[in-house]
Amino acid sequence: MTAKTAESSASRALSASTLALVVACASIVAFLPPMVEHTVASIPRTVLLGSAITVGMFLHWVFLGIAARRLERSVAGWVALAVLLFPIGGIAALVLLGFFGDEAQQRPPAPAPGG
Repeated sequence: MTAKTAESSASRALSASTLALVVACASIVAFLPPMVEHTVASIPRTVLLGSAITVGMFLHWVFLGIAARRLERSVAGWVALAVLLFPIGGIAALVLLGFFGDEAQQRPPAPAPGG
């Protein structure tokens, strides 16, 4: 895979991770006052939103790890940051990995060895 392709695929993984984080956080908001009474009044709604939180968080971490790997960064470190400091750590990881990805795209290509 070329460097440009890796950066593009890392960008797609970061976008998917961002969307998953937004879904998880929007579902968490439904359990905060003043919406909690409306949310827990219906068992199917509670189960659906709880499932959305679980799936959203898991997909956020998976896509964040994929992006870190494609940017040749420590997957364990970035995912640990997102897990331990959720949701602020996940947001910080997305911003920093996006910055590193943009920085790598602007870097000139290294000269070929022996040339």
